[in-house]
Amino acid sequence: MTSDPSSEPRERLLALAQEKRASLAALSEMIGRNPSYLQQFVRKGSPRKLEEGDRRRLAEFFGVAESELGGREENSYAGGGKADKSFVAIPRLGIAASAGPGQFAQGEKPFDHFGFSARWLRDNGFDPRMLSVLTVEGDSMEPLLRKGDEILVDRTPRPLRDAIHIVRMDDSLLVKRVALAGQGRITLLSENRAYPALEVDLSEVEVVGRVVWKGGRL
Repeated sequence: MTSDPSSEPRERLLALAQEKRASLAALSEMIGRNPSYLQQFVRKGSPRKLEEGDRRRLAEFFGVAESELGGREENSYAGGGKADKSFVAIPRLGIAASAGPGQFAQGEKPFDHFGFSARWLRDNGFDPRMLSVLTVEGDSMEPLLRKGDEILVDRTPRPLRDAIHIVRMDDSLLVKRVALAGQGRITLLSENRAYPALEVDLSEVEVVGRVVWKGGRL
């Protein structure tokens, strides 16, 4: 019995998703589909093949030729059958920032990934290896950041400046606007005026990284 050729792109997509530790639901949303779209494609063969736009976006994200996902051999990027790696998978960590205990370390395993434009990252001077996505918890940064918002955190060591940062204080991760207070001290500011400003010595906190992007549902 011959194998079903249409099963090969499904198997390849599943393998690529597992390699990137990206869920099929997240990939579906990335290409503008409902969360179960790629799950049905992989598990049930419906649709029988990916639409051209969906296939192209996934090929760009994974950095593979469209032919690996059921496209024609000539539909590749940068010639030579190699895809243009125009999207970079940034890990989403299963920890929240703003309230409650949490950990933030390079050893933290991601539960999912966000796809960011490689060109956008490059144009803004970001090193993908130093980026992680966290979820906002609490209301201390409203209306700028709301509970459930996703934030992109850059951990690249840089001179501290007034900006929104993730800081670890005791056993808690906080997302706060950091203002230099002089003499080795900083002020942690909330956007929500119900929360008072807190001035601390730099030795009392660890500045984990700077928040450089936010995203969330309307």
